[in-house]
Parts: sequence; C-alpha cells; structure tokens
Amino acid sequence: MKKEMANMKIKLNPDQKVVNTIREGLKRTGGYCPCRLEHTEENRCMCQEFKDQIADPDFEGYCHCMLYYKSLKD
Repeated sequence: MKKEMANMKIKLNPDQKVVNTIREGLKRTGGYCPCRLEHTEENRCMCQEFKDQIADPDFEGYCHCMLYYKSLKD
C-alpha cells in the first residue's frame, strides 16, 4: 500500500482556464465545491467524494469539478 501511495500524484488540472474558474467559484462559495448545490462538509474542497476516490489504489482521474487529477504515474 505505501508503495502505491508513493506513486500516486495529485495535480491541478493542466487547463488553467478550468483552474481559474473553479478557484473563483471556491472563493464565492467559501471553499465549497462550486459544482454542488449543498454546502456541507462533504462538499468542502477537497471534497469527500474525491478523498474516497483517491483512497482507491486503482482510481485515476479527476475530482467532480475537475480541479484536481489523481495520476498513478509520475
């Protein structure tokens, strides 16, 4: 498991326009995912859904709002 975690990389979306848009939304919502209607702790960035996904050693992909990307490679 530790070896898998060492290989895991969390990066921002390479599309700067997406990053800027989501960051502006996070400012407007006080840190809650701007893609979600409910402002709950589960939807505070980095959301619980993505935390659960990155805990899966086989998951590779974007979070719900596409701000973060989990890669299994460097």
